Amino acid sequence: MEKMSRVTTAHSSAISGRTMFCHLDAPANAISVCRDATQVVVAGRNIFKIYALEEEQFVEKLNLRVGRKPSLNFSCADVMWHQMEENLLATAATNGAVVTWNLGKPSRNKQDQLFTEHKRTVNKVCFHPTEVYMLLSGSQDGFMKCFDLRKKESVSTFSGQSESVRDVQFSIKDYFTFAATFENGNVQVWDIRRPDRYERMFTAHTGPVFCCDWHPDDRGWLATGGRDKMVKVWDMTTARAKEIFCVQTIASVARVKWRPEKKFHLATCSMMVDHNIYVWDVRRPFIPFATFEEHKDVTTGIVWRHQHDPHFLLSGSKDSTLYQHMFKDATRPVDKANPEGLCFGLFGDLAFAAKESLISSDANRKPYPGGDRRYPIFFFKKPDPTEQFAHVSSALSVFETDLDSNRMDWFVKTAQLYLLCGKPFAELCDHNAKVARELKRPQVSTTWTMLRIMFSDPANPTTPGLNHSKVGTLPLMNSFNMKEMSSGLGPERGLERGKGESRQDNIHMEPGNLHISNNNEGCLFGVPSENEETEGSEGQAEYMFGDAELDDDDLYSMEHENTTVEEQECTLPQEAFQLRHEIMDNPSAPEHLQQDKADSPHVSGNEAEVTFLTPIESFSLISISQPLFSPQLPASFFCPIVREMLSYYAEQGDVQMAVSVLIVLGDRIRKEIDDLTQEHWYMSYIDLLQRFELWNVSNEVIKLSTCSAITCLNQASTTLHINCSNCKRPMSNRGWICDRCHQCASVCAVCHHVVKGLFVWCQGCSHGGHLEHIMSWLKSSAHCPAGCGHLCEYT
Repeated sequence: MEKMSRVTTAHSSAISGRTMFCHLDAPANAISVCRDATQVVVAGRNIFKIYALEEEQFVEKLNLRVGRKPSLNFSCADVMWHQMEENLLATAATNGAVVTWNLGKPSRNKQDQLFTEHKRTVNKVCFHPTEVYMLLSGSQDGFMKCFDLRKKESVSTFSGQSESVRDVQFSIKDYFTFAATFENGNVQVWDIRRPDRYERMFTAHTGPVFCCDWHPDDRGWLATGGRDKMVKVWDMTTARAKEIFCVQTIASVARVKWRPEKKFHLATCSMMVDHNIYVWDVRRPFIPFATFEEHKDVTTGIVWRHQHDPHFLLSGSKDSTLYQHMFKDATRPVDKANPEGLCFGLFGDLAFAAKESLISSDANRKPYPGGDRRYPIFFFKKPDPTEQFAHVSSALSVFETDLDSNRMDWFVKTAQLYLLCGKPFAELCDHNAKVARELKRPQVSTTWTMLRIMFSDPANPTTPGLNHSKVGTLPLMNSFNMKEMSSGLGPERGLERGKGESRQDNIHMEPGNLHISNNNEGCLFGVPSENEETEGSEGQAEYMFGDAELDDDDLYSMEHENTTVEEQECTLPQEAFQLRHEIMDNPSAPEHLQQDKADSPHVSGNEAEVTFLTPIESFSLISISQPLFSPQLPASFFCPIVREMLSYYAEQGDVQMAVSVLIVLGDRIRKEIDDLTQEHWYMSYIDLLQRFELWNVSNEVIKLSTCSAITCLNQASTTLHINCSNCKRPMSNRGWICDRCHQCASVCAVCHHVVKGLFVWCQGCSHGGHLEHIMSWLKSSAHCPAGCGHLCEYT
């Protein structure tokens, strides 16, 4: 006997009792159990062994891969142990051979017969349930062959006239019937006495059908599983195959086996992605009845240990393990399922389902007018609680909403009235804010207004006579009159009139000088500086004073050209102007300032060195019009706020606002939001527009989008095949001139000019022209304007 493989028994808390496993030498492709359920055979590309099922472990009994150079006949895609003859095995080889094995042979090599009639890989072999010498095979070449083991070749060949055969199964109740599944989604039922044609054929799945299994008790039920992730149960007793149950799984179904002694239970495993084994109750197809989660790789073979025992399941996997599962150790997903459900309807109705015991005390709950919604999900009248679903009875409450409160008229009107391009940014924001305000959406209207304030350039003043400094972007809103402040000025502070200078109408600054206009419209105090800049600004320091009072530190920041003065510590006097008389509410100017109003006062930096201005109580010399720092913040300062705002609207379901702002702001905000998010917003908004049949708005949004995945939407399936109106032959896309008759094909039949805009033509005679010309012509005449005599009709 060959060397024993390493055997291990699981001792974890999740796996207890007689649940056990052993490690294999290689991944398994298929397993099969003998009639008395004491041994199991494991077959694969590099393994072919028999294990004994003892009380606490698997014990290797026989290794059928013998010889120094094992041939491809040992590379098995499927294996089956005869249920009538305990020493008879059959395997399907990957090289197209069908091999039988006789375990009663005294030699080490147990191979009995070899059939090499298939041209490609054999996917399935199946013994007849009651006939000892009958073997059926299905191959990738699309043929099924029936072998008599007493002969050296097949006795009949069945051609499915289709693609490769994935599974074949003899019916347990009908002696002459077998079913075959194909990669094109069809299932065929054959009579072994008629190899020329199948008895019936039907399409079971939308993709390949990988497996099938006849019900052991009900002769008419056939279960099939396919790539479409579905398990379907068919009633074959009717004239046409009838689907009676359907189970939706999460992955392609590779194997399906009915559970013994349980009419509605079947086990499935997947061929990829999902490693678990599921046992389903076909009457409750949305959640598995039990789950086995031990395998770490794809499960390749499942078989119930005994045909009359529903409590033991054997499985092999690509993770090179062989398991025996105790059904009582299975996981029950229904125990972890959420018994409450919540769902919104199309028009805002809310449905809420919960355990009846939780809301039974609510006596004020009104019954739903559609009928009684208290559906017991399932109930088995069996005493064993492990073999039934939990008894759950739910009550459904439906909360209806007023249809008028959820009307989408505002969405349609907003989409039609919004302006997304064609005007300056500020005008677009104002227009859209007005539209939102008229539709009684104040929050949206305020949002548009804030966007205009954030991203618009400061407005330039248009009042005549009001000038700007070099920075030039801020208007002077408030100023003071020289007549009002002249009483506080004296020669002690070095204020002189510039003799011989013309009147200064413009306010300007020069290094070392401060020029003040003596008109009634306003004046500007500027601090002479070329190098020093106000903190937070980009240009020269600039000050505008009004009626408010500021702290000295905020008001003065000066630098003089004289380096000796710069080095001296500058201290502020308590009074900027020496008071010569009591200040009245409306003081009159001193005489020495009223002599010549035409001359502008001049402050000499050389004489005064530094001019200090300090607000005086009861007399406000200074009027503040703007902050001392530059108020024009960069657009990037507001981008995080706008990005959060757009995300908020999108999460609230208002993708219309998110997309509209995205288009209007353009490059100001586009780089702050990733492309996938923008694409998601665009697709959602376009889908809504098309549902409301707002085709023009949808097309405009597509054109204004910068996402490549969106801009290509209106370019798909828009090819126009044009024929020449003269020679009636197809036109090329290179211009208006036909390549064959060398005439212009888009000439207006009324004005005889080339049509470069909208072109309308008669489908009867192919003549046409400008839309307005044709409409005007057909109002007075029904004949074609080209003179062909056709009676054209404009609809």
